[in-house]
Amino acid sequence: MQQIPEGYKQDAKGNLRPLAKIHDIDLARDDLVNEIIQEAIELNQLLIDFKNHVFGNIAAFVQLSAEHYGAKIGGHKGNVTLTSYDGRYKIQRAYAETLVFDERLQAAKSLIDECIKGWSDGINDNIKVLVTGVFEVDKEGKVNTTKVLSLRQYKIDDPAWKKAMEAISDSLRVSDTKAYIRLYKRVGDTDKYEPISLDIAAV
Repeated sequence: MQQIPEGYKQDAKGNLRPLAKIHDIDLARDDLVNEIIQEAIELNQLLIDFKNHVFGNIAAFVQLSAEHYGAKIGGHKGNVTLTSYDGRYKIQRAYAETLVFDERLQAAKSLIDECIKGWSDGINDNIKVLVTGVFEVDKEGKVNTTKVLSLRQYKIDDPAWKKAMEAISDSLRVSDTKAYIRLYKRVGDTDKYEPISLDIAAV
């Protein structure tokens, strides 16, 4: 990083500007932005430390609880809910998997196209419309996983269709797993819980 001489500031283009030549309002804005960003960086690190601390403590407690029954649990995965003794607070550890399809999905689509071309009477036209729209991609070029998997609910007695459903199942794989901590507090004396939000946009 370039060393900034005393009495100067670097502008967005990398040029050094004398402080005396910079408007007071620009200097004040710069001070404000830097102050807020530094606070945000510190808060971000606190959240990272908190998350790691919470995950570590929950994993240790789950293992402790299992050992009470002489059991051992491999790894840290698994959804779990912990509730305070008085029921006022609740913590949930959850893992969400991102599912994607590999190249075998194209084989499934080809088989389904064959089915649609061969279908005449006996197949609901609405199903045909649903099936043809399932493989449309979004702006990122990805198909909707839920829509594709929904095809398996249709029990269609067609060998090509059954083979296509098999290809869909075989092409499905987990690309990513994200871990979440959700914190809740009970609303008064009700059975309802409201989240304790750590999202800056939600507080």
